[in-house]
Amino acid sequence: MGEHAHRPPPAIGSTAEMSRTVTGDDIATFTSISGDLNPLHYDETAAKASRFGEIVVQGGVASAILNAVVAEKLPGPGTVFLNVNWNFTAPVRPGDVITGRVEVLEVRDDKPITKVRTTVTRDDGTVALVGTAVCYTMAIE
Repeated sequence: MGEHAHRPPPAIGSTAEMSRTVTGDDIATFTSISGDLNPLHYDETAAKASRFGEIVVQGGVASAILNAVVAEKLPGPGTVFLNVNWNFTAPVRPGDVITGRVEVLEVRDDKPITKVRTTVTRDDGTVALVGTAVCYTMAIE
């Protein structure tokens, strides 16, 4: 058995976070993966005329840091999302440093399933995403 095969469930109230700087290259990479060519991500004129007033990254770029937090830190390796319920509350722009944070809200007794509160916060303190997610943690051999 691997070191993560029988890991104890996380404690309710435990937290973990990770930070990264978002770049214009993230927009191009996400477009390559998704096909999302929304002018808000590429066209300065369209973006300036929008309510955001500037180029913004795709929501998938902003939320991706949460994938890293749950897979790398809490609940940890082998964890995948089963369900997410996210509100995107502010834009993330190239150059922003974002911090993804999870807090354990519920842990099931019968299965390795955890409900977490999720947030993505910009370095200026603005919350860009808030919500919850349900995670399943597979044993890793």
